[in-house]
Amino acid sequence: MSKDRKVRLSPEKRFNRIMTVIAIIFMLFLFFKFGYTPAKDMIIGNSTVQLNLNELQNVIDNQKQPVEEKPKDITISLAVVGDIMCHDTNYKDAYNSTTKTYDFSHVFANVADELSKADLTIGNLETTFAGSDRGYSGYPTFNTPDELAQNLKAIGFDVLSTSNNHSLDKGYSGLTRTIEILDQNEISHIGTYSSQESSEEILVKDVNGIKIAFLAYTYGTNGIPVPSGKEYCVNLIDKDKIKADLEKAKKLDVDLISVNMHWGNEYRLKSTTEQEQLADFLFENGADLILGSHPHVLEPMERRTITLEDGTTKDGFLIYSLGNFISGQTKQYTNHSIILNIKITKHGDTGEITIDDVSYTPTYVDNRGSGADERFKILDIKKSIAAYEAGDTSISKALYNKLTSALDTTNKILAR
Repeated sequence: MSKDRKVRLSPEKRFNRIMTVIAIIFMLFLFFKFGYTPAKDMIIGNSTVQLNLNELQNVIDNQKQPVEEKPKDITISLAVVGDIMCHDTNYKDAYNSTTKTYDFSHVFANVADELSKADLTIGNLETTFAGSDRGYSGYPTFNTPDELAQNLKAIGFDVLSTSNNHSLDKGYSGLTRTIEILDQNEISHIGTYSSQESSEEILVKDVNGIKIAFLAYTYGTNGIPVPSGKEYCVNLIDKDKIKADLEKAKKLDVDLISVNMHWGNEYRLKSTTEQEQLADFLFENGADLILGSHPHVLEPMERRTITLEDGTTKDGFLIYSLGNFISGQTKQYTNHSIILNIKITKHGDTGEITIDDVSYTPTYVDNRGSGADERFKILDIKKSIAAYEAGDTSISKALYNKLTSALDTTNKILAR
C-alpha cells in the first residue's frame, strides 16, 4: 500500500512565498488606507519582491497635503434708522418717580428684535448727553439722560452718527461728554471728536469678515459757533475734507465705505438739488452707502451702479433721509419712518462686494397722550395692522387708520 507523501518546499521557496504574502498584505493596507494602486513595474516573482518606493512616498505625501478650499461668500445684514431725538415729552415719559431714574426701553420694545438681529445697527443720535447737572432739555438745545445710551446699546446699536445740527447744543463740553457716554456703553460714534488726533482716525468695523469704514458730516450747528482752535470737534460738509477722508478710507483696504450725511431741508419729502449733487460727488470719490438725515421725514432712496476709473462697476445705495426713528414731534409725516435693511455679500472667489437686497420695515411713533402710561412706543406698522385685522383690541380703529395711512405714504415716498 502506498502512502501520501508531504511535499517539502525548499527554504528558498518558503521564503519567497512568505515575502509574497507580506507584500500582498502590505499592498492591501495601502489600497484601503490611501487608495494606493501598485505600480506596473512591481514584481512579485519566485525570487524577488520589488516595490516602487518613490511612488509610495508620493502617495503618502499627497495624503498629507491639505485640500485647498475655495474662499466662501460672506453675507451680512445692516439695520439703519434715522434721527434718534429726545424732546422733553420723551424723557418725561421715561422717568420713574419712584426710583428717580429713566428707562426708555418700552419705547423700543416692539422693534427691538428687528434691530438686534442685524449684524450691524446704525442710527443718527440727534441729542447730547451733557449730564444731569446741565439740566435735561428738549428743543431747541437738547440734553438727554444717559440712560438712553444704555437702552440703545441694549437693543443692538453699534454705530451712531453724532455729527448734526445739535452736536453743540450744550457747547464743546456737552459734545465731549456725549462721546464719553457712548464710549462707556461701547457704542461706536462718527462725526464728532474730543481731540485732533481722534478726528484724524477713521472708524472701521470688521463685520463678520467684511470691513466697513464710516464717515459722517453735517451742514451746520444751528448757528452755534464751532470753538476756535477746536475746529476738529465736528465734521462739517466740506468737499475738500470729504474727498481727503474718502481717500484715506480707501487706503485702509476696506471693502465698503458708508457715509452719514446730515443735509437737506426740514419736512421736505424729496431731495434738494444740493443733496443730489453731493450724492454724486460722494459716489464719484469712493462712497458705497449714503445714509441721509435731518429733514425729520422720509425722502426717496435709490440704488446706483457706479462706474470706476478703470471702467469696472460696483453697487451703490443712497437714501436721502431716513426720517425720525423716535421723537416727540407732531408735524405731519414726522412720526413715521423705517428700519432700513441692507444685505451685503463679499464674494469669496473674486472679493467683489454686492448689495444684494434692500428692504425696509415701516415704523410709527405712537404718541398716546400726556396722561398715558408709557406714552411713546415705536410700532412695526405692518405687524400692528395685521394684529388689528386679526382682532387685537389693544389697537384702536383710529390708530389703525393712522397706520394704514402712514404705510401708504411711506411706500409712495420710497417708491416701492
